[in-house]
Amino acid sequence: MTDEPTPARAEMLRREILDKIAEYYRIAHLPADFVPGETFVNYGGRVYDERELQSAVEAVLDFWLTDGPRTEAFSARLGQYVGLKCILTVNSGSSANLVALTTLCSRQLERPLLPGDEVITPAATFPTTVAPIVQNWLIPVFVDCRVGTYNLDVNLLEAALSSQTRAVFVPHILGNPVEIDVVMDFAQAHDLYVIEDTCDALGSRYDGTYCGAFGHLSTFSFYPAHHITTGEGGAVGTNDTRLYHIAHSIRDWGRDCWCDHKSPRDGECRQRFDWEIPGLGEPYDHRYYFTEIGYNLKMTDLQAAIGLPQLDKLPDFVAARKHNFAVLYEGLSRYTDYLVLPVWSPKADPAWFAFTIAVREDAPFTRRDLNDYLRMRKIETRYLFAGNILRQPAYRHIPHRIATPLPETERVLKSAFFIGVYPGMDDARLAYILQVFEDFFTGQGLL
Repeated sequence: MTDEPTPARAEMLRREILDKIAEYYRIAHLPADFVPGETFVNYGGRVYDERELQSAVEAVLDFWLTDGPRTEAFSARLGQYVGLKCILTVNSGSSANLVALTTLCSRQLERPLLPGDEVITPAATFPTTVAPIVQNWLIPVFVDCRVGTYNLDVNLLEAALSSQTRAVFVPHILGNPVEIDVVMDFAQAHDLYVIEDTCDALGSRYDGTYCGAFGHLSTFSFYPAHHITTGEGGAVGTNDTRLYHIAHSIRDWGRDCWCDHKSPRDGECRQRFDWEIPGLGEPYDHRYYFTEIGYNLKMTDLQAAIGLPQLDKLPDFVAARKHNFAVLYEGLSRYTDYLVLPVWSPKADPAWFAFTIAVREDAPFTRRDLNDYLRMRKIETRYLFAGNILRQPAYRHIPHRIATPLPETERVLKSAFFIGVYPGMDDARLAYILQVFEDFFTGQGLL
């Protein structure tokens, strides 16, 4: 006859499981020693320890399969960190962009975005900033960037304005804050919405304020390469509770009710079954009352469980990214006759996503030459997203307007790439990267 299960016995078993998880991490997950020339140097990746594994296993033991108490805790802590009243977790940064842009199209707003309205955005970007504009039947208006910052050139905003302009969708590229004060002044002067794509820039500051706290809506990504990870995962942030409730509806099938897991069965309003559908003639269940065309884009509690200890480490992650960037910047500064190194605003305090490099047009070698050399020596490189988004097959024929010529965007397309600064890189890896660059320039006869 087995013992009757008791809360004390369950708690003891949970403790044993978590202790074993910590032991398992030390055996199975501790990174191997770095061997120059043999160990692959990633541009980004997961940085974690036993705490993420334990937190994830605890969520599995509780078996809360959708969003729940951990997503609520994660949202609250992220909002406190960035300085936002409302955080809505979603299943990816891409979904965050979709929810944010779709929120501004809601007919519940006094001045929603309507099909044919224009949204200003850079042509040098990741596709998921542009895709929601197209998917909502809006017109992206493309402006040039600046090589060095790789951000939208804020000096071109006025040239992009038309009578149809209704919003600006601006990313902080690779953690480098755009001059968001100029963007916000421009938007206020012309009564425009602003969405900050902060997917690359969690922890970056502009003029002392965290990126993501400026726009009407902001978006975040927790993909493994980003500043913290939940595996897949993202969030929408805002200080506008009206926009938050609309975004919540869009994320949750378009349902009007936004009660959480702690709400009573008849809803926080205590009127769950007393909602009117126009013309029906009798009350209806608010849980099945739909006011938006929506999706199901929720984050799960398991993802949030991983994110909570990641948030604990975020300040250290940010510090590591800054350190790694500074080491590479100092070491690569000797090659500026041939390479363009990153540039940032005096008001910016970037939490760098990566270290971006552009090969100068008059250099005696090409981007391909340098990238092939790095990759052959096991240093991962990536080109700068889509380069010029309008050159990509999926976007060549979308309805759009090009507000200004795009010469800098074309330079990005042809000459820019990035290497990593993520917290998984140590001084030995950084020294190896710098040695490989030195070997390349020596081999080219340029040193």
